[in-house]
Amino acid sequence: MTTLAEAYPVLGLRVTAGPIELSGADDATLIALADLAFEGIHEPDAMPFLQPWTLRADGDFQRNFLQYHWGVRAGFSPAAWSLELAVRFEGELVGMQGVATNDFLLTRTGETGSWLGRRHQGRGIGTLMRQAMCALLFDHLDFAEVTSAAFSDNPASQAVSRKVGYRANGANRKPRPLPATAPEPGQEAATEQRFVLSPSGLVRGPDLSVEGVEPLRRLIGLDAGD
Repeated sequence: MTTLAEAYPVLGLRVTAGPIELSGADDATLIALADLAFEGIHEPDAMPFLQPWTLRADGDFQRNFLQYHWGVRAGFSPAAWSLELAVRFEGELVGMQGVATNDFLLTRTGETGSWLGRRHQGRGIGTLMRQAMCALLFDHLDFAEVTSAAFSDNPASQAVSRKVGYRANGANRKPRPLPATAPEPGQEAATEQRFVLSPSGLVRGPDLSVEGVEPLRRLIGLDAGD
């Protein structure tokens, strides 16, 4: 009988780097992550994301969270995919680290994104999990570069990028959602700082131990002839 991890190899991926573990998130893990995110990721008067998924006014936060990640699974193909991994620190679930890409087999690039529960922030976990993800992408998934972005009023995210070795790569203004404390829903113009990272620029963290990467390589179109 085919297992879920055999049918969708993301679920069989496990990456450890010192106290950090990145792994595919099954439904039970997604529910726990939804509850963690619902506790809070950022201050109510801030909005660090282009998509306002952390706004919770409609009361359907957990369901929306699950539906998004089920959609990521359903739409996964070599043409366009998003690798969203659960992050554990010393065995405790703390957030998610991801990368999204289109036309990867041609471009060999993608953009990283992540979140941490607020009670786990300020402990260096964000740097460790980004280092682990970038090492996975460069060493095991054949990425040639990785990009990231953060709004100008999100210095913590920008600091992580710089610690990991990303270099600034321009800025632009984008519309972003207003925070939860705004009098009415809407958008505002905000400056987004872009970053880019090459394999030689990566500031590495603890050495990786990787399980389940070969089926994932085949899933995204690498090693297709093996």
